[in-house]
Amino acid sequence: MTRPRVARLLATLTTAAALGACGGGDQAVSTATGIDIADVGFMTPESVLHDPVADVYLVSNINGHPTAEDDNGFISRITPDGQVENLRWLDGASPSYFLHAPKGMAIRGDTLFVADIECVRMFHRVNGTFEGVLCLDGVTFLNDVAIGPEGSLFVTDSGLQDDGAGGLAPSGTDAVYRYPVREGLQGATLAKNPNLGAPNGIAVGTRGIFVVTFGSGEIMALTAMGDKTTVLPASPNRQLDGIVFLADGGFLFSNWADSTVYRVGADGAVTRVVQNVAAPADIGLDATRNRLLIPLFMDNKVLIRELGN
Repeated sequence: MTRPRVARLLATLTTAAALGACGGGDQAVSTATGIDIADVGFMTPESVLHDPVADVYLVSNINGHPTAEDDNGFISRITPDGQVENLRWLDGASPSYFLHAPKGMAIRGDTLFVADIECVRMFHRVNGTFEGVLCLDGVTFLNDVAIGPEGSLFVTDSGLQDDGAGGLAPSGTDAVYRYPVREGLQGATLAKNPNLGAPNGIAVGTRGIFVVTFGSGEIMALTAMGDKTTVLPASPNRQLDGIVFLADGGFLFSNWADSTVYRVGADGAVTRVVQNVAAPADIGLDATRNRLLIPLFMDNKVLIRELGN
């Protein structure tokens, strides 16, 4: 990630923290395009995940510097109509576990996996009970997690660290990891290179393993052996964050640089589905209702938008 991009991210983080301090209401506003959830107490919302069994939207809140081990992060439960069911359903304030700066999330069975700086924390999907932690060696900024069709856990490291002055700087640990279904088995490094471009969001499905990068603006595909092909070439005009696969073989991805969420059809056609949304982070999908879920990292909001056909 280049220094100017790190600087832009830091400016965003500072603004987000200031705006978050103003929250605390309970507002879900229906608009012509969907539902806007604002002024409810979100603090730097980074990821939104639909739990289709409980039928709730989970929102991870960093609440501070994204590398700070401050134990004040939290995860909210939101109903599909935009109401806050529990703002701090999982909370770093709990004496039972740590939760510093939660980012990407994924569900396998009854376990919720949460990326949190150097560790992946596990909770029971229904009651929130802490189930354990997987800490990775040699990582600095775990950002997203995904579950493969066979149940393996995939994790990205964006390769960022505290620069000692309250900011962020590249750490050179950029990587993508895979951990097998059975506990106790050693994980594998799919890709690890300081020039990976700050791997951010990851989606795993029938199309393979797709990773978007924040630093280089690339979408890459990885094989099970870690071989890389380029889906979308790097560009200085892209800062990519989230990616989700669609049932029709296409996918969605978010781009901070132009405040847009894009849809790529199964035929490769690219369209803008949502525009003019500052800092769209790790997007989610409600496949049951065909909805796009967008956390606005800087504005402390979550947007619910209908995808259409």
